[in-house]
Amino acid sequence: MISSPPSNSPPAKGALAPDFTVSSTAGPFTLSALRGQKNVLLAFFPLAFTSTCTAELCDFSTDFDQFAGANIEVLPISVDSTASLREFKNKYEMRSELLSDFKRDVSRAYGVLIPDKFYSERAYFLIGKDGRVAWSHVESSTSEKRSNDEIFAEIKKLS
Repeated sequence: MISSPPSNSPPAKGALAPDFTVSSTAGPFTLSALRGQKNVLLAFFPLAFTSTCTAELCDFSTDFDQFAGANIEVLPISVDSTASLREFKNKYEMRSELLSDFKRDVSRAYGVLIPDKFYSERAYFLIGKDGRVAWSHVESSTSEKRSNDEIFAEIKKLS
């Protein structure tokens, strides 16, 4: 369930982040449930079990306590099924819950779906407690990723 219409471009800095409800490795998840409580790093990744995605999500796990200490909920999201994401999470002992955008509605709403491949670009949306986009970055290639140091630099800018 998406509360805003699909977009061809990512939401701009300062825009209200599109709300959604999807399945996750821990059960149903609704983005707006964190509003007023936590900042969110919504991290779109193309596909589970691929090299760059595995490295990226394992890096999130390595720095999990640092993200938590900054009051950031890391939410990796892909078009994989919940069952596949559960296997992926367990195999690599990931600490973040993984979100399933199996119907591609969230990728469309955030303007990051690659139509001819039917999976998302690698993209990051830092969403403040107020539910607004504070920073975003869409990689020019799905084989590239931001380092956690770059992400933490953006987190420091949150007020």
